[in-house]
Amino acid sequence: MSGVWPALGQAALLVALLALTVPAVGRLLAHTYTSERHLAVERGAYRLLRLDPDADQRWRTYALSVLGFSMVGVLLLYGLARVQPLLPLSLGMAAVPADGAWNTAVSFVTNTNWQWYSGETTLGHLVQATGLTVQQFLSAATGMAVAAALARGLARTGASGVGNFWTDLVRTVVRVLLPFAAVSAVLLVLTGVVQNLASPSTTATATGGEQAYVTGPVASMEAIKELGTNGGGFFNVNSAHPYENPTPVSNLLELFLILLLPFAMAWAFGIIVRDRRQGGAVLAVMALLLTVAAGLLTWAEMAGPGAVPTLAGGALEGKEVRFGTAGSALFAAVTTGTSTGAVNSMHDSLTAPGGGISLFLMMLGEIAPGGVGSGLYGMLMLAVVTVFLSGLMVGRTPEYLGVRIGQREISLVAVYVLLTPVLVLVGSAVALSAPAGLAGLQEGGPHGLTEAVYAVTSASNNNGSAFGGLTSGTPFWNTLLGLCMLLGRFVPIVVVLALAGRFAAAGRSPRGAGTLPTHSPLFVTLLSGVALVLVGLTYVPVLALGPIVESLS
Repeated sequence: MSGVWPALGQAALLVALLALTVPAVGRLLAHTYTSERHLAVERGAYRLLRLDPDADQRWRTYALSVLGFSMVGVLLLYGLARVQPLLPLSLGMAAVPADGAWNTAVSFVTNTNWQWYSGETTLGHLVQATGLTVQQFLSAATGMAVAAALARGLARTGASGVGNFWTDLVRTVVRVLLPFAAVSAVLLVLTGVVQNLASPSTTATATGGEQAYVTGPVASMEAIKELGTNGGGFFNVNSAHPYENPTPVSNLLELFLILLLPFAMAWAFGIIVRDRRQGGAVLAVMALLLTVAAGLLTWAEMAGPGAVPTLAGGALEGKEVRFGTAGSALFAAVTTGTSTGAVNSMHDSLTAPGGGISLFLMMLGEIAPGGVGSGLYGMLMLAVVTVFLSGLMVGRTPEYLGVRIGQREISLVAVYVLLTPVLVLVGSAVALSAPAGLAGLQEGGPHGLTEAVYAVTSASNNNGSAFGGLTSGTPFWNTLLGLCMLLGRFVPIVVVLALAGRFAAAGRSPRGAGTLPTHSPLFVTLLSGVALVLVGLTYVPVLALGPIVESLS
């Protein structure tokens, strides 16, 4: 149990850092999305792109802007991967196969960053830095912009627009992501993370042979990978690699970067709707769910069955000794509670209960606290469900922040809530019934089932982490997971923006005796319960066949 106390100390320090910084960053985000002033560099970008930054877009125009911009990103990244041998700094890497290039392009544009390949042996420095890293900025900014549009819709009354996507995008990159990532990259370099443009080198081994090793622009990618809840490491083993995450200090910094903006978005929400208690309630639910999950996952790994884990003080298989079992469990909970595919241990080696908890966190819709932007709007969708159910219980028309929730609103929310489970369950069924899908599984039985379900869940929820036992770099898996990533990202975004448009155009109902306070401890409890019940009712059968059966065997 010796590894528990350092991990508890790291967790306590992490909480303290977040408590000190989240309110300030939340205020910055709220100002970013509500200010009428444009910075000089932003005005230059608008002139270059020939955009009117003050034009207020209706939700359809906003949605089309998001979709069009993202599709252009997919095409550009696909093209870079396909012509890689012709590019400078390619390091002699071959062109990425068509199905792999499609999967990678979709993955990074959708903020998923699923990687079927080993980064250090597949992509050169130019594609890593100007292709993948740039998309990590833009995909994160897109999710944050959509969340800002929904918050703006809830704050407005009788308005026709929800903001301007291009303004939100440029401001998010210029005012938040670029400066934060630059400072974070410097801090990561100081902890020992690599940053250069060197070619692969070789070194002599103890047995007289040679070992090739690759370095590159790692810290710059690592910073935005964590800050933007992207995942997607420079190296195959991601944040378990000593060049990406060399020490417990860098590990703490990466955990902090992953959680900072999702929690700060909830704080900013309260400021935008002019009721900080609303943001506090959403943040409280996020923190509660993550804390419980992290505690359970740590318990599962520290109490790993068998004589060897008992002697080692926990299940150490697949984990780095410099982080320990408990430190790896905390990272696993954070990375699956957000939409961050970064890992500092191999999730395929988690105990059956530990793997099940990571899977369950993704199935929650990644709202604990979720990805940058996507975590906030996912939680707000569940908040609408909660007030709707509560309204039915007391026989009063439900409302959220003074907006009545009618048939059209709840129909949109139903599409949002049901889409990802449909993608996960149908996608898993297709993968497990097709010979090409089964060919990728390295194990049978309940663990093999969990590997397949985990992959489809990770793609559909735009997470990007994986059970390493699945061979996913095949045309079948690349195509299936690419479709799950696209649908799992952009259909919910369109639904969220449609709901934002309805909220912005609606009037406000006065608060009455039957109005459910959406900032109280009761609402926090109800919202947490709704999130757990929805996931439980949807996924318990497939969880029972996978991690639960494996735990009992």
